[in-house]
Amino acid sequence: MLKDYLESGHCFKLVCGAGNEDIEEVKRLVYVYALAGCRFFDLSASKEVLNAANEALDSAKANDTYICISFGIKNDPHVNKAVINAQKCVNCGACETVCPQGAIHYGKVKKEKCVDCSRCWKVCSRAAISYVSEEKDIAQVLPELVREGIDCIELHAMGNDEEEIFTKWKYLNDNYEGLLSVCTSRGKLSDEGLVDRIKKMIKDRKSYTTIIQADGFPISGGNSDYKSTLQTVATAEIVQNADLPVYLILSGGTNEKTSALANMCGISYHGVAVGSYARKIVRRYIERADFWTNQYALNDAVSTAAALVNSVRNKI
Repeated sequence: MLKDYLESGHCFKLVCGAGNEDIEEVKRLVYVYALAGCRFFDLSASKEVLNAANEALDSAKANDTYICISFGIKNDPHVNKAVINAQKCVNCGACETVCPQGAIHYGKVKKEKCVDCSRCWKVCSRAAISYVSEEKDIAQVLPELVREGIDCIELHAMGNDEEEIFTKWKYLNDNYEGLLSVCTSRGKLSDEGLVDRIKKMIKDRKSYTTIIQADGFPISGGNSDYKSTLQTVATAEIVQNADLPVYLILSGGTNEKTSALANMCGISYHGVAVGSYARKIVRRYIERADFWTNQYALNDAVSTAAALVNSVRNKI
């Protein structure tokens, strides 16, 4: 069971991206990381994405694996999509160069690949890039996903719209009996505000039926250093100090240094969720035209992924 895996304290969760609906990319990512020893996978709330992940797990002959489906609220960074204004765009290529997902080509965005990392927006000298929110209608898509079989549902509770957060949270509590996860960060909240929000969300739930995914700096991974993961550990410490009956997972800027830094800082956690960095280190393999037939490249991809998985599993 997923609870047993969390209680082991060595849980590694691959975050494919709440907004990542590139079916082939998700399938390849899940396949590589399943072969590398990952057992927990975070996916967009899409039946097609879920089916692709399950196909990959079957191909990898992976046993005892768990699926988490993620939902966001309006304007949550995990479900926003970049839009390029063609009248302002001069096709300088800066956005295409910095996009870690390869979602931009010749001034056009492939929405299914965009995960709103904001890198394109930051480098655009013409203010040609904006974002639209494409959050899922939970009531519409959840029943089918539950029928397909999932192990956990995560709500990205970012921002200050408490009415929307708690409306969606209530729906999940009323319509799903399994583990629920809250991915949240300080953002515009104070440390006290973060803890108060979590306490409100878990007050009517049984002990240890909720995961708190402490998101230090959402969608900020990509570098292999302690600085990138510093806010992750700092946010986790705030949750830990509140002494709540929840499972604690570290996320947001995570990499292979996260466990080491958390251990140095005395953080007691149940796992680490890695998204941007996990995708980055295997991207050159994932994008190969011969991915499914080149065993040498696949072996390298799995070896690269396994080193990251083991950094959490072994807490080195």
